This record gives sequence, structure tokens and C-alpha cells, in this order.
Amino acid sequence: MTAVISVPDTRQKLEILSADAQYDLACACGSSDDERRRRGAQGNWIYPVTLPNGGSSVLFKTLVSNVCSNDCKYCPLRANQDVRRCTLNEEETVNTFLDYHKRGEVFGLFLSSGVLGTPDATMERLNRIAKILRYRRNYRGYIHLKVIPGASANAIEETVKLSSAVSLNIETPGAKYLAQLSDKKRFIEDIVEPIKLISRLTGRGNKYHRVKQTTQFIVGAADETDSEIVKYMWGLYDRLNLRRIYFSAYQKNLGNDDSNTLFSTATSHEPRAASHESQTTSHEPRVTSDAFVREHRLYQVDFLLRKYGFSESDIIFDQQGNLPLDTDPKESWAKRNPQYFPVDINKASRDELLRVPGLGQITVERILELRKSAKIRTISDVGKSTILLKKANDYLAF
Repeated sequence: MTAVISVPDTRQKLEILSADAQYDLACACGSSDDERRRRGAQGNWIYPVTLPNGGSSVLFKTLVSNVCSNDCKYCPLRANQDVRRCTLNEEETVNTFLDYHKRGEVFGLFLSSGVLGTPDATMERLNRIAKILRYRRNYRGYIHLKVIPGASANAIEETVKLSSAVSLNIETPGAKYLAQLSDKKRFIEDIVEPIKLISRLTGRGNKYHRVKQTTQFIVGAADETDSEIVKYMWGLYDRLNLRRIYFSAYQKNLGNDDSNTLFSTATSHEPRAASHESQTTSHEPRVTSDAFVREHRLYQVDFLLRKYGFSESDIIFDQQGNLPLDTDPKESWAKRNPQYFPVDINKASRDELLRVPGLGQITVERILELRKSAKIRTISDVGKSTILLKKANDYLAF
């Protein structure tokens, strides 16, 4: 039975708000235990983040408030939901984060919020916290701030100025799908134009070029197809230079149970993202429904576009415009393009090897290194037999 909190203290508010922050994945998500979010010592959620040097650490993540005036049908915190509402003040947020940071438990901060009044009023609150950290507490580390849809250009530029990374969730691949989820948000004015503005501010050679921009799709809340999502993904990477795109499978009725059930629901289906071929092929997501398999396939496509040299036109869809659930996207492409195979393991380029099902970035680098000193004669020369290497063997020539 959930206790009634009449005047929650800071610890109680953080328990509520850091738990509610789990619904937004646009900062970190992964396939291995080291990459997944986990509970901190005081019960708060902490999230992994990739560092500039290629290593990883964790973020302290919380909502500043779960009070929200928006009506997003997929969100358990929307205005008409009966949930415990509370708001952190600036000093509570700053002091709690710095306490975690000084103990070495977190690398940086991710701040988001429900819409308190207006988008700009909410952005002002988030920016004030970042200003206290930057200018009064001399914190020079990692801050990821969420941009609220509908925020003004001035508010957004202030956010970019204060941040190491920013994110504004695109949510759907087009206005007609967003209209199914919200009567208040405008797709072009409130989401697309601000994403374009952030891209201009953070583009190569610009003042804030070191600031990273990410976004997130809500998958399956409307009746969008995977091909429509992939089309937008390609545009976001190719034309707007986003650093990373995340996906969250819509879970009907999420948020209607108590918080313990929410934690279980949100974590039982991970892994979500994939970091190389061994995770995109052999370690399928621990899921109980097609919705999470679909999410996983989109993460695999994301990796093909960002890391493997694939383009939008290389992605194979079924007649309904969706990704096959029973085959990973790279293998779907290989089956559609038999003329490309077999690939000569001793002569092929890095890009050619990355097209081979079962070969990921680490394995391809190993192949390139091995063949400098000796000819590779069998797949066993690459490594001990695995499901992935057995799959790759069918597409290789020695």
C-alpha cells in the first residue's frame, strides 16, 4: 500500500522524481550490465553515459517537477493522471547532485521536467539550476538539459550555452502522428524548428559546437510505420547532425500501477540499445511482446546508420513498411543482396567486412590486424566458434 505524502522532504521528492525520470531514455541506454540504468545508494536512478575518451560513467538523472500541463497520451505524468506530484527547488537539486558528485558516484547531471505553466517558465527553472552550478558552485562538468517543446529561441540558446548535451524528443515521424498523441503540441513549431535551431547553434564551426544533441521516438503510440521512423532518423543524422537517437516502446497503461510495478516494467525488457554486432544479433532483448522486439530492431538500424555505413535505402521493410521481427536488419539486407557475397576475408575493405552478418566492429578490426601477418584460412583463425562467427562463415570466402 502506498503511503500518502502530504509534505514530502527532499529525499522523498527525489525518490518520486528520479523514478518518474525513467520514462525518458534520451540520455543513455544499453545492452550490457555496465550500460544500463541502476539504482543509487539512496534509491535514486543513475544512468550511464559515454565519455569523450570512449570510456563510460554514470549520470544523476531526475525531473525537477512531475507537475505537467501537457496532455501526451503515452505519458503516465500527463495532466489528467492521478500521480504523486512534487517539485524540487533549485538548492535541493544542486546540493543533492553535488553530494553524489563529490562522493564520486556520478559523472554528471541530466535534468528534465514536466511543463510547469509554460515551456519558457519551465526552461527558466532548468536554466537557473544550471547557472547556479556553473557560476556560483563553479561546476565545470557534464550537464544534459532537456529542452521543452514550444520553448522560445532565447530560452533554447541559454540552455545550449549552459549544457554539455541537450535533447528535445521528436516523439513521432510527422505531424499527423503527433496529433494522435497530443492536442497541445505542434510538430513543426514546437519540435522540428527548435531541433533545427539547436543544430545550427551546435553545428561544426559554431560557438557551441561541442554540445551534443540527442532525441527520442515513442514507438507504437500512434500508427506510424518503421519505414517512416527510419526516414526521419536518416534526415536527423544526415542533415541535422544529431549525435544519437533513442527509442521507447509505448507501453499501454504505463503509470497506472504503483511505483514498484513501474520500476519492474521499465527495466525488465532491457537491453534496449546495441553497441556492436555481438549485441545486435546474439543477445536479443529479453522481451515479452513484439513492441519491445520492434524497439530493438530500430536500435539495430540506428547502429547500421551511425556506425556501419548503411543508408536509408539499405534498410529492408516488409509490405506494411515495418522491420521484420524475426531477422536483424543487416541479415535482411544480406539476403536481399546475394550478389554482394561471398566477401573475401583476406582482401575486403573494412566497410565491406562490416556488411557481413555476424561481423561487428571489434571482430572486423581483429580480422584487419590478423591478416597483416598471415592469411586467414578458416573462420576459426578469427576466434573460437560462436553463433555469430558461424553466421559470418556463410557469407565469407577464404
